[in-house]
Amino acid sequence: MALPDPLACFDIDKNGKARSVDLDAKPLPESWRWTHFDLTEPDLENWLVTQVDPLIAAAVLAPETRPRVDAFGDGLIVTLRGVNLNPEADPEDMVSLRLWVTKARVISVRKRRLMALDALRQDAEKGTAPSTSSAFLTALVDGLSYRIENVALQFEEMVDALEESSLDAGANASKECLELRQSIIKLRRFVGPQREALDRLVTDTTIILHSNKSNHLRESANRTARTVEALDATRDRLAAIQEHLDAQTAMKLGRNSYVLSVMAAIFLPLGFLTGLFGVNVAGMPGVDANWAFAGLCIASVLIGAALYAAFRWRDWL
Repeated sequence: MALPDPLACFDIDKNGKARSVDLDAKPLPESWRWTHFDLTEPDLENWLVTQVDPLIAAAVLAPETRPRVDAFGDGLIVTLRGVNLNPEADPEDMVSLRLWVTKARVISVRKRRLMALDALRQDAEKGTAPSTSSAFLTALVDGLSYRIENVALQFEEMVDALEESSLDAGANASKECLELRQSIIKLRRFVGPQREALDRLVTDTTIILHSNKSNHLRESANRTARTVEALDATRDRLAAIQEHLDAQTAMKLGRNSYVLSVMAAIFLPLGFLTGLFGVNVAGMPGVDANWAFAGLCIASVLIGAALYAAFRWRDWL
């Protein structure tokens, strides 16, 4: 059977010293192994079903995932999401990470590069890594939570700037508000379930996680919960800003419609007057007088001025 080509394969001893090894190498004594793969690796599925239960393999290789933590035998199926910090990518387009975690091994599978995991890989290449699989999982969760929190804070700063500029509402402000709301809703869609998954990871993993690691995970879970609350608050603020922008637009439209209505009311009698004198029938006064047209224009101006003064007096203008 052809072996898949891993992105990383390390044996890590109890002192946290990492050593790169071949995938088929025998594990070093008193160490745990981390193997990391790309989901598109063609031989990954055939190899994985020889290493773990088929149900675990199916969960790790699932094309669509949501954050979850489920105990299975002596290990954990963990699926988490991280913000997409790859070049020219939107952070809210979150990257899925699938893991199978036991005391003796961690198998991780990703489809796109994930910075939190890549940082652990770079440290391992330098010879340093978490000394246990539970410590590895704790460090990974902490890195994911930290980066999600930073992105949420960036969104908050953008909303602060948008609030300050919303007094000068325009098409650009409304468009920016809509784009921000879409980004936050998309991020919140996955961070919410991830908070629930981390809560379960803290409470239901006594087989794998030591108590001190659970405390670190609990802090990461609390950080994720705060991030969800911040995203909810930011989303509500954007809704209030959008309502304010809509109200300003409605006021402008109402004001313009009111002015047009007043102008129509002023010119309505003038239109009647000019229409009446425009009929081409016998007996119209001033038909033979040279001053008739000038007199009609002066009368129209006077009537228009009188109507305008009446509207101002009634506070209709």
